[in-house]
Amino acid sequence: MGSEVSVSYKGYRFPAEVIGHAVWLYHRFPLSYREAEELLFERGITVTYETVRAWCATFGPAYAKQLRRRQPRPGDKWHLDEVFLKVNGRMRYLWRAVDQDGNVLDILVQDKRDAAAAKRFSRKLLKDLQHVPRVIVTDKLRSYGAAHRQVLPSVEHRTSKYLNNRAENSHQPTRQRERAMKGFRSRGTAQRFLAAFSTISSHFRPHHHLLTTSDHRAEMTEHFRIWKATTTAPATA
Repeated sequence: MGSEVSVSYKGYRFPAEVIGHAVWLYHRFPLSYREAEELLFERGITVTYETVRAWCATFGPAYAKQLRRRQPRPGDKWHLDEVFLKVNGRMRYLWRAVDQDGNVLDILVQDKRDAAAAKRFSRKLLKDLQHVPRVIVTDKLRSYGAAHRQVLPSVEHRTSKYLNNRAENSHQPTRQRERAMKGFRSRGTAQRFLAAFSTISSHFRPHHHLLTTSDHRAEMTEHFRIWKATTTAPATA
């Protein structure tokens, strides 16, 4: 299912295991780069927070891309939602889609939440996933209706404030990161970080409330195995 990491570690002083651990720390927990630096130092790894920042910017998107390739086919019910996002002091919109199992399908940071934005996000979903759902569930924002009629006319569309709790709840980790980072400097920065963060963070967030303790540990063991395979595989030429 997986493929090799598409970036090279050539020229980096630290091994892939250390770089992967730093990226995991920053994307899994609401840490600053300096806090990640401190945690690495406790493990005997002396790097600056600027180095951690560079590793996350370079390897975070590459790791996320490989994790997405390793993910199973998405479910057939998609939940779409959008929330406010502060970017350089101004409000933008984070569009997000998850399947019925809570797996993040895609995100897109946009300036508006009108019909054009809804259609743009719907087309991005279909292009990136190359898969058409059986049902989409949204809130009652009218923009979704316009996008549905033009982009997904054959798909059942359900609208309800309460049916879409799964998508709304999936924004909580993003809110934690937004507070820790005190907002984003640009829309491009927000898009690049959140695209990687949404994949990496959700990979380590199985639905604990649905699992027994032993099942959760087994699930996490498998997720860490996949992460190690993703971050330490031989780099492509």
